[in-house]
Amino acid sequence: MNIDMLLGHKGRAVLTVSARTTVIEAIHTMRNERVSALVISEDGAAIDGIVSDRGLMNTLADQGTAVLERPLGDVMTREVFTCSPGDSVGAIMAAMTDRRIRHIPVVGEDGRLCGIVSIGDVVKNHLDEIQREASELREYISGNN
Repeated sequence: MNIDMLLGHKGRAVLTVSARTTVIEAIHTMRNERVSALVISEDGAAIDGIVSDRGLMNTLADQGTAVLERPLGDVMTREVFTCSPGDSVGAIMAAMTDRRIRHIPVVGEDGRLCGIVSIGDVVKNHLDEIQREASELREYISGNN
């Protein structure tokens, strides 16, 4: 399975915010929208950066509560690892593990943001594939093919 197929199942919507959004506004947005990462983009297409709940927590621990009023542009990760719709889910799972990251924005051939995948998305996909294979094997063994 590739990333485009995974996005077809989970959806292609990506929550983006401006680099001018404050850290506290981002935290509230993440809680209200029940997401654990935000892509920073001024136009919703080009990726300027990314922040995650873990990254914001680490920033808060390192810099104290004064950081809550600072803009995300000051604390975001600027070099964002991305993938393309044609990449395999397995390769992206491996990249997430190797790089120790939990969110990867998806960028189309035109360079525009077209989705985001989380470690939860790829693990769910992997578990679904395992269950599908087990079911097919049970059918095969029982002769109900």
